[in-house]
Amino acid sequence: MKGREDKNANNLFFLCSLIEYIGRKTKNHRNVIVNAIGKEHLQHIFDLADVYHCENIDKLLYELTEKFNIEGGIFDNVGNAKYSIPTHWDIGKVYKRLIIEVSKKENRPLIDILSEVYNSWLSRKIEDFNGSIYYESPDYLFHSYLKGDVL
Repeated sequence: MKGREDKNANNLFFLCSLIEYIGRKTKNHRNVIVNAIGKEHLQHIFDLADVYHCENIDKLLYELTEKFNIEGGIFDNVGNAKYSIPTHWDIGKVYKRLIIEVSKKENRPLIDILSEVYNSWLSRKIEDFNGSIYYESPDYLFHSYLKGDVL
């Protein structure tokens, strides 16, 4: 069972990092990306993440933005950051950990939880690179998420 959990965690990490990358490049809030792609296609990317991670990420960006009509937005958290910013891989890890913790409490499909997390108030806090919540411990983020506010 451990091998399956590791594969799911790796696939989730890739998917969350890809969402972050697309959001940065298109200047959209991350929930915009999640909602544009939709749960069915997010599940597909998740299931084939071990294949997709071999692709050039810019090629995936182009293909997904074209396929799902993801247009450029005005949310530029990278350009507006006053400090050094975390990589898309760093933020992917933050979301992966949070989603896995929520999934331990709720017996529902990971993609449903992913969608809820990205559409939550906490996602907007994580996107704020002038704040520091993305540096907080996974346990802190999880309990803040459950409470519905920053602890």
